[in-house]
Amino acid sequence: MSERGVTKQREGVVKTNRMTKTVVVELERIVLHARYKKYLRRRTKVKAHDERDQCQVGDRVVIVECRPLSRQKRWRVSRILNRPAAAAPQAPAAPGNTGV
Repeated sequence: MSERGVTKQREGVVKTNRMTKTVVVELERIVLHARYKKYLRRRTKVKAHDERDQCQVGDRVVIVECRPLSRQKRWRVSRILNRPAAAAPQAPAAPGNTGV
């Protein structure tokens, strides 16, 4: 535990990694509606610092709160939990073969 308190940690999915050393992570939380008592999914997108540029789209990552690194970056990637399995490329159908 640090002197200033506990740092926030969140788990989310990388949505884009097009920026240098920055990824956009989508965080999802479930909240209970006050009147209807139904659970709703709420999503938030945050920018996180990825020092080694190793995150790929679809990765499940843990991010931790840190000091402001830029105008919109207040999180950094702590670790990558898992990567999605690469989808096998499908062969195109033969021309003229409609299967009828």
